[in-house]
Order: sequence, then structure tokens, then C-alpha cells
Amino acid sequence: MAEKNYEKLVKVLQIAAGIFMVAMVVLCVILIQKYDIKVSNIPELSEKIKGGTMAIGFGIILFSVVKSFALVFPPAVIFAICGYMMPNYWIALLINLVSVFLSLSVPYFLGKFTGASMVDTLKKRFKAIKKLDDFAGANETTMTFAVKLSGILPGDLSSLLFGAMGISYKNYMVGSNLGMLPLVVVYTLFGCLLQGVDEKRWIVAIPVVVIIVFNVIAGIITKRLVSKTKAQREESQNG
Repeated sequence: MAEKNYEKLVKVLQIAAGIFMVAMVVLCVILIQKYDIKVSNIPELSEKIKGGTMAIGFGIILFSVVKSFALVFPPAVIFAICGYMMPNYWIALLINLVSVFLSLSVPYFLGKFTGASMVDTLKKRFKAIKKLDDFAGANETTMTFAVKLSGILPGDLSSLLFGAMGISYKNYMVGSNLGMLPLVVVYTLFGCLLQGVDEKRWIVAIPVVVIIVFNVIAGIITKRLVSKTKAQREESQNG
């Protein structure tokens, strides 16, 4: 009975988050029409919105927290948008880091509250969760770091799952933040560089190359961690 209820809960959260995000998109469309916003003048939007940079930053953080209930929304999109809309890289990075901290915590504690029944529900709904079996036996920090770094599971889905698995919040946050840090840094930079794309189109190639290299390195690191974990598991079983 509990599992059935949690399945409904997951669906409701995803639907509610989806409705909220659609509403935000509609609001953006209204603002675009009202202020005649173009790609070239989006960074100036803060001057037209009451509260300016602070208001936009709060909106981005709120959007990040709500989207965490959608479970499968890519956070890199938000990082890049924030970088594009903020007046400078460091403000954008700070906002994105706050967003990451909150969006990691909210689904984690939801999973912590629902417990093991949520794990069973998620395994039935999302087949990709089976990939976590490769990390069986790894310590909590290593596992969360590898999953967040590699992106083998949608970030918010893995956060909900880690909470439901009863992983230590401290170990989870250390591993998750370290795993997501390169993603935050690169995509925030990508958004900032897009502001000058009209003058220097070649500049877009820099973060694109960095992202490709990052994905390759993340894949290599994850494979090595998985191999090491399997070797340790087999050694323990044989011993």
C-alpha cells in the first residue's frame, strides 16, 4: 500500500513541477512581448524588472528548487541561463551554487522521509536506477560523487534515491557538491560567454570544448571507480 501511495506521490510531484515550469515559460513569453526582449538584450533585463539582479537571482533559485521535483530536468540549462542573465560570472556562480545546495537538499530529505519504500517505487518507475548496482560496496561519498559527476542518473532522481537509501547527509552533500562543481563552473561560464557571442562568435567554442573534455574525463573516472569497487567487492567475497 505504501509503495502505491509513493508512486502516486512521485507522479503528483512531477506533474506539479511541470505545471510550475510551464507557468514560468509563459511568464517569460509575456515579458518578452511586453519589453520587446531579444537575445542581444537579455542581460539588460534586470534593469527592467523590479528588484533587478536580486529578483532574477531569487527566481532562478526558486525555479531550481521546484524543478527538483520533476526529477529529470537537466540542471545545466539553468546554470547557463543564469550565467547569461547575470551581470558577471561570480554573481551567476554564487546563485548557481546556492541553487545546487537547495536542489540537492530538498529531494534528499523527501527521500529520507519516505524511506525504503520509495526506493522500490523509483526502481519500478525508472529502470536506469539499476546502474547504481555497479557501485555496490563503494563508500557513500565516492558513490554520490561518481553518480553526480558522470550524470548516469538525472541529478534530482539520484538525490531522492540517495535520501531514501539512508545515505549520510554529510557524505551525500560532500560527494554531490564535488561531483557537480565542474558542471556548475563550466555551464555558468558558457552562459556568460554567450553575452559576447555577437562580437566574438568563436568564443562559444571554448566552453563547448571544455564540456566535451569534461564528459570524457568524467566517463573515465567513473569507469575506474566502478572497476575499483567491483575488484574490492570480489576480493571481499573471496576473502
